[in-house]
Amino acid sequence: MESAVSPQIFELVARGGWVMGILLLLSGAGMSIVLVKLYQFTRLQIWSRAWLAKVLSAVRSGDATRALEITRKTPGPIAHVITIALSERQRDDLSPEALREELQRAGDAEIGALESNLRGLEVIGSLAPLLGLLGTVLGMIRAFMRLEEAGARVDPSLLSGGIWEALLTTAMGISLAVPCLAALAWLESQVDRVRRTMSDALTRVLNAPTPDRAANDEGATAQLRPAGSPRAL
Repeated sequence: MESAVSPQIFELVARGGWVMGILLLLSGAGMSIVLVKLYQFTRLQIWSRAWLAKVLSAVRSGDATRALEITRKTPGPIAHVITIALSERQRDDLSPEALREELQRAGDAEIGALESNLRGLEVIGSLAPLLGLLGTVLGMIRAFMRLEEAGARVDPSLLSGGIWEALLTTAMGISLAVPCLAALAWLESQVDRVRRTMSDALTRVLNAPTPDRAANDEGATAQLRPAGSPRAL
């Protein structure tokens, strides 16, 4: 059965002309982009969140060393940016504004890496229907030219055959655009999820008190407490 179907497919592709060839190339490019992005997302473990709860718990308890140990062992953009935040916020020569700018730069770089090649899917999804329509128009022109050459001996099959052959490229273009745009929407949603999680985690890390700040706050409280007064529970 496969041997009978394959020649028919190749025949349909051949009848689509050079436009069908371009659409097939775009189809291969779109599939390659999707596979590469899936491999990248899997390698970076962007769907893993269990480690993040441990990091935030360590940060809240003031154990920055433990939090750094976890983030340095964890791949992915969120862990990398949090590692920078935990390391740089201990510096006395770095103002909060400079720290946030540095984290913004690092976060943009990580998100940019996740968004790489997604523009290609958008281009393929936009061009495929237009190329299919172009192939159909060219096919219709050829069909009417054959009809004119037939003169008085007009055969309706000339026109009907030319029309269905011309419509092949439009069908191929739409069939290519739909999965490409669907894959693009899903991949972009995953990147947006990483962006939101990264922003939320950085806010919690930056707002968490450092051990030095906690000690200073405790010392300031002790100074304000009257001598001999009992400690507040």
